[in-house]
Amino acid sequence: MHCPFCRHGDSRVVDSRTSDDGASIRRRRQCPECGRRFTTIETASLSVVKRSGVVEPFSREKIIAGVRKACQGRPVSEDDLAMLAQRVEENVRAGGSAEIDAYEVGLSILGPLRELDEVAYLRFASVYQAFSSLEDFEVAITALRAENEAAEKGEAIADEAEDAGSRA
Repeated sequence: MHCPFCRHGDSRVVDSRTSDDGASIRRRRQCPECGRRFTTIETASLSVVKRSGVVEPFSREKIIAGVRKACQGRPVSEDDLAMLAQRVEENVRAGGSAEIDAYEVGLSILGPLRELDEVAYLRFASVYQAFSSLEDFEVAITALRAENEAAEKGEAIADEAEDAGSRA
């Protein structure tokens, strides 16, 4: 690491700390030549490969912008969008690859968006998965209803078990 003051080609790490919830490392460095200290921040790069073959850096802002359109008129706050983008980035990074296909990024948006707002999910999915007919919407809505019913049954069973346990 070159010193930003004297351009000496080496520096010594004085202190290292994680920041941004472990997504980056903040290092305090000292130049052995001029003795001045400076800070560097290191992050693992994550690149997205688009359909055209173009590779660009992963961007939470692009995720937020794309999902914001699907959330227009819905009770979704900017904080909700920021949390969704963070979850998507965490999911993508958990895959362990430095490059990810743009399609995979889109798929990783669908789950958290469905949890956030089902109408926004349908809007996003209709564009992302290129719905071409009413039947495509019907299939997606039927799947959402089936998942909701299964979740409600699971909650009811858990509630009954809890009630039975408290009576015993």
